[in-house]
Amino acid sequence: MLSLKESLKILKETNALIEGHFILSSGLHSSKYIQCAQLMSKPSHAVKICNSLASKIKNELNDFDLILSPAMGGIIVGYELGKILNKQTIFSERVEGEFKLRRDFRIKKGDKVLIVEDVITTGKSSIECSKLVTSNNADIVGYGCIIDRSNGKSEIEGKIISQVELNIPTYSKDNLPKELLSIEAVKPGSRNL
Repeated sequence: MLSLKESLKILKETNALIEGHFILSSGLHSSKYIQCAQLMSKPSHAVKICNSLASKIKNELNDFDLILSPAMGGIIVGYELGKILNKQTIFSERVEGEFKLRRDFRIKKGDKVLIVEDVITTGKSSIECSKLVTSNNADIVGYGCIIDRSNGKSEIEGKIISQVELNIPTYSKDNLPKELLSIEAVKPGSRNL
């Protein structure tokens, strides 16, 4: 498994960890942004992170049937983990603002499901996915992500397995620190596409 130092080196080399003033999918503001799409666009680097995360998942979860990822950010991560762990992988998409299963994807009654994202901050997307699991009378075994930046404050009640935990402060629009006030905010996430 990769160490924190090795993982951060890869994130920086791939421009997956960037600095500026960002509006996150949650609506919170941050001076750092994790753009896992940059990591995943460089397969020789992404495979190292995904193999390490897959090892952690194997060590911490006994068994599961299915990986469910929220679109957009979780799709490639979920696919890579599914390939490494030899698990079926599906994804949910927003339809009129709400996650739905489309493309004839199904969660069967009794399935044990791992929800996988690229980054967890508030846990909103994972929680929305969890509703799809429970509404199909299936069980959530845990949550996986490349980066857990929730600082233990996500709304997720289940186990989170991450490759890297980062403590990156977030701020509401009305509580921005001085250094962010002078930088134009950008919104790089995909939630409102």
